[in-house]
Amino acid sequence: MAIPPPFRYLCHTSSRHRSIKVNRMNYHVDIGQTRYRFPDLKTLMAKATPLRSGDCLAGIAAENATERAAAQHCLAEVPLRQFLNEALIPYEQDEVTRLILDTHDAAAFTPVAHLTVGDFRDWLLSDHASRESLSALAPGLTPEMVAAVSKIMRIQDLILVAQKAEVVTRFRNTIGLSGRMSTRLQPNHPTDDPAGVAASVLDGLLYANGDAVIGINPATDNYHAVTRLMHLLDDVIQRYEIPTQSCVLTHVTTHLEAINRGAPVDLVFQSIAGTQAANDSFGISLSILDEAHKAALELGRGTVGQNVMYFETGQGSALSANAYHGVDQQTCETRAYAVARRFDPLLVNTVVGFIGPEYLYDGKQIIRAGLEDHFCGKLLGLPMGCDICYTNHAEADQDDMDMLLTQLGVAGINFIMGIPGSDDIMLNYQTTSFHDALYVREVLNKPPAPEFAAWLEKMGIFGKDNRLASGSTLPPSFAHLQDRL
Repeated sequence: MAIPPPFRYLCHTSSRHRSIKVNRMNYHVDIGQTRYRFPDLKTLMAKATPLRSGDCLAGIAAENATERAAAQHCLAEVPLRQFLNEALIPYEQDEVTRLILDTHDAAAFTPVAHLTVGDFRDWLLSDHASRESLSALAPGLTPEMVAAVSKIMRIQDLILVAQKAEVVTRFRNTIGLSGRMSTRLQPNHPTDDPAGVAASVLDGLLYANGDAVIGINPATDNYHAVTRLMHLLDDVIQRYEIPTQSCVLTHVTTHLEAINRGAPVDLVFQSIAGTQAANDSFGISLSILDEAHKAALELGRGTVGQNVMYFETGQGSALSANAYHGVDQQTCETRAYAVARRFDPLLVNTVVGFIGPEYLYDGKQIIRAGLEDHFCGKLLGLPMGCDICYTNHAEADQDDMDMLLTQLGVAGINFIMGIPGSDDIMLNYQTTSFHDALYVREVLNKPPAPEFAAWLEKMGIFGKDNRLASGSTLPPSFAHLQDRL
């Protein structure tokens, strides 16, 4: 992408050897009479990142809008190949960096290997970037490449490109088909009370939620409490023959214990981050995730597929653990997707506003971050969902979340959250409700996963038009519960 005066960019590659992973370029750009210099690619990426409070907190953000624009112009001229030569976090120090570089698919990268970051943006927005070509390209892209191009894209660019990408996964149903949207039914309870959880599950199912997963954040990691919830969800799914999967979002090591002791584990969950040090703070490593993935596959509980992992991420997680290595929070987030991609997950959920205003200050920053995460994950071949949320001390409200919900619906989000009244009474944050999913289904014509939609019609929850059936009583299959409510 040629940059006319006064934006004149000079860039020279050093002669240092590729295997050292530190082949540096000379990053600078002239704007008027001022030359902006960036000592390395890591600094350039941070300065080019659209404003967010986390990078300001870390002291790595651009000093002003002019420096940010200069960095973005400079970044646009960086060859994509440079991200294979200059690791943002040293190869020798970080197993996520090693994973990214050691598993890079050079053949898949070939169609865009000659492009700069700016050229890549143009290619993504062109008709050359089709569903098929994006799927074939995904193994050839690194997280840093897609993070870089996202930094020079507008909101509409992020939406346009993401909606071209289709990432389909399967366990007991088919998630991610174009023109459909799934939901995680999140029946959290502050004391893990089985009756309270069961009531929320029923409520969600009657509003057609739960085809992505029925997933509980337990109030404790206690093994017996966690497995009690696993059995509860499994009993509901088996009794009503629901084509969906369950997950209790406990630590991966608790999942391993549950599998070894015969508990009904559908999906293995873990929060992940984009640096080894941040994952260390979570008590995980790639080897632990490998062990859990293998154990879940051996159970063979899926009926239409065997995508058995569920990961959650969030911008700011590495910074909050002081494990970011001077890398901006959006790039750290995208590096977490390399960890997820290794395990071919069913679901990846960016919990975009949950960490708080220290990292994403207001609704504008949360909206931008949610769309970036979805775009980057989809380009890397991941089944992206989003917890469209904010904490009560953030400068955001439900109108902001409605905007992000609508934009992600247009962008082709695989799944969103469904929570009674949009208020999680256990985690104490605001997210999307059962009704919010119905809004997207109505205005964007986004039915749930096909197997789940057929079940909803069979159970009398949906009519033949993929809308909730009307009536003053429970559907016949649930009528026996009327007296208990």
